[in-house]
Amino acid sequence: MLGLTAEEWQAVRLSLEVASRSVIVSLVPAIAVAWLLARGRFPGRMLLDALVHLPLVVPPVVVGWGLLMLFGVRGPIGGPLNDWFGIRLVFTTEGAALATAVMSFPLIVRAVRLGLEHVDPGLEAAARTLGAGPIDRFLTVTLPLMSPGILAGAVTAFAAGLGEFGAVITFVSNIPGETQTLPLAIYSATQTPGGEAVAARLAGVSFLLAMAGLLLAEVIARRMHLLLGRG
Repeated sequence: MLGLTAEEWQAVRLSLEVASRSVIVSLVPAIAVAWLLARGRFPGRMLLDALVHLPLVVPPVVVGWGLLMLFGVRGPIGGPLNDWFGIRLVFTTEGAALATAVMSFPLIVRAVRLGLEHVDPGLEAAARTLGAGPIDRFLTVTLPLMSPGILAGAVTAFAAGLGEFGAVITFVSNIPGETQTLPLAIYSATQTPGGEAVAARLAGVSFLLAMAGLLLAEVIARRMHLLLGRG
């Protein structure tokens, strides 16, 4: 299928795995942060908003370097993880997922925040007058109404994660079978004499996956809006 070799399929599989892990890792924290930004009123809210969206505007290499400083085997977080628990993130698939999660985190936050801002506060107030507590209101009213933003954000972040390059290669390098995702495999092909055909095949797969992810995000958002009576 598509004429890919076993090594090329390995890069595709690894990209799908890393992107999936990144969404799983970042989804719950992103929902919590989106809630704080949309509903919270506290000192430093604007600073938190800026920090959350920082990966969108700084070079991805800077994010990768920051992760390397923090989570490297001699970093303030990576050192204890490695020494006390034997957990090493640098140069591993798990590290690639972490770098991808950091880069795609703002996309989920933005989508969830937009979904939350479209929730009618009157419905939550009605639930409160009927005796529903904060947790009950969130689970039965707020969460279902903001679910289009959550699903669309997750799918968009997954699609973006498939194409993450700078942060991944800086933090975990380009190791075939371990950290060489689809973008890194394309980069390696372009640096190899006669690798133009390989790069073209992998670029085609990358384009198809990205388009599928974006279209899926749009379809999910529209379906959820229809189910919730907003269409």
